[in-house]
Amino acid sequence: MASHRIERTTEDIKRELTAIFRELKDPRVTGAFLSIVRVEVTNDLSYCTVRVSAIEGLDRAKEAVKGLRSASGFIRRELGHRLKLRHVPELIFEATDSIEYSANISRILNSLDIPGDESEEETDDR
Repeated sequence: MASHRIERTTEDIKRELTAIFRELKDPRVTGAFLSIVRVEVTNDLSYCTVRVSAIEGLDRAKEAVKGLRSASGFIRRELGHRLKLRHVPELIFEATDSIEYSANISRILNSLDIPGDESEEETDDR
């Protein structure tokens, strides 16, 4: 029962953080195309780990995390107002390179020269 509440709260936090990130005015955050990759909340709602990634790469994500850490008080206050939580978790921001990694995998897959399956072509002609 409690796990459903944690999952729902985690999704709510992710949704609201996305909206709050758009309102931030720090150039370290607004200059990067950020994506929230994962949000993890502890069972007692005391800590929330937010993993962010930037299309520009890991260095840009790390720079954006510095901006997010400096604005964490504002973000936490806004989160509390929007979600009406009794206890707003402490936000921990971490940078990942998952967007860059997945783009690299996509480039590799697209560069592979895989011949088409002949049996599919025969069924299309019928």
